Amino acid sequence: MSTVAAISTPNAVGGIAVIRISGDDAIGVAERIFTPFRGKNVGDMNGYTCAYGTAHDSGERIDDCILTVFRAPHSYTGEDTAEISCHGGLFVSRKILQAALRHGAVTAEAGEFTRRAFLNGKIDLTQAESVMDIISAKGDAELKMAENLRSGAAFRAAKKCSDSLLRILSGLAAWTDYPDEDIPEVEPDNLLSELLKIKNDLFSLVKNYDSGRIIREGVSTAIVGRPNVGKSTLFNCLSGFQRSIVTDIAGTTRDVIEETVRLGDITLRLADTAGIHLTDDVVEEIGVEIARKTLESAEIVIAVFDGSCPLTTDDFELISRLKSENSIAVINKTDKNIALNEEVLKKHFIHIVYISAKENTGINNIQTAVSEIIGLRPEIFSTVTVANERQKMCIENALDSVNQAVNAIECGELLDAVNVLLDDAEQKLLELTGEKITDAVVDEVFSRFCVGK
Repeated sequence: MSTVAAISTPNAVGGIAVIRISGDDAIGVAERIFTPFRGKNVGDMNGYTCAYGTAHDSGERIDDCILTVFRAPHSYTGEDTAEISCHGGLFVSRKILQAALRHGAVTAEAGEFTRRAFLNGKIDLTQAESVMDIISAKGDAELKMAENLRSGAAFRAAKKCSDSLLRILSGLAAWTDYPDEDIPEVEPDNLLSELLKIKNDLFSLVKNYDSGRIIREGVSTAIVGRPNVGKSTLFNCLSGFQRSIVTDIAGTTRDVIEETVRLGDITLRLADTAGIHLTDDVVEEIGVEIARKTLESAEIVIAVFDGSCPLTTDDFELISRLKSENSIAVINKTDKNIALNEEVLKKHFIHIVYISAKENTGINNIQTAVSEIIGLRPEIFSTVTVANERQKMCIENALDSVNQAVNAIECGELLDAVNVLLDDAEQKLLELTGEKITDAVVDEVFSRFCVGK
């Protein structure tokens, strides 16, 4: 492969910047643009060693730097790699990169270094995908799940099922292809027992996908209610700053205002909506209609009610639109006397929270209710789960083929048909781990990576 180079640190001013060079001529490129102060030869440096010296381009000094050398195969990419650490200015780091490009390297594509690590067998495809999850993690839960994937947990689980399928396929092939040999006949009952175990293992892999997705991507959440019940005040409390305008005038919010907020280990993609009520105002009605659509598409709905006054016709109309399994009834204004009929809400909602958005009290109870709705358990953070839709599809397709094979055995069909189905399941698991995959899929996986990683 060609020798590639890129800046591996963020495109911003900082204390340090790192220019990474990887490929067959990585050490040679580094030698042409870096000179150690103590006169040692860069080409003679051992792996995992550093040298302090000067980066230069055709005799022009650029910066005092530290060069770190990694020798193949003991590097991130599995190739010879050199990393030049310089002062973290945008201009100086780009100038060193340009020097590397002028002296034999080519610009690395997005995800090029991790892609090479995968192609050189340093990591499997599920581990490669976990790298961006680690980089984009916004909390402990996301980081734990990403680290679990990076350690190869998903690969080992899929590999276990793949090896079991391969053993079964080998037995079926031997029994089918050599009928005259003294090979034990494949017993359908034993085969069925093995396939049911594989089926359960695959199901365990994919069942926590939604919880994992919510931890990584967040959950779409709509704050709804009639005008002036405190929706925008609650939105501001959860956001941590004044994002929505708050007044005593009904109908202040006329459009959807969105913000991403952290609620413990959960990310909420939060939407503050216009008050849902009957109105003759044309502009206000547009906002109400948008609020209704946001309510329908949200994964979680926080329905806010004014606890200081009885339920109104608009409140009852809103209640009729809500599903109890994904809705939280928030009784606001508990700093005043409660005049609302709580029994009505208890009949419709599983989760009821009492708060005073004005006094910022009771807000933490919303976090508990959200966790209960989405089914987040502490153990989910260390559970082996799949990271994305690609992995989920591979496992679901493999599971579907195994299910069909189980049904075929139970219906007494020929083992030839079972063999075809199990072979398809095996191919899907090999695609999951990257052991058998097309260039198009590899390109798609690494397209979301940043340059320099």
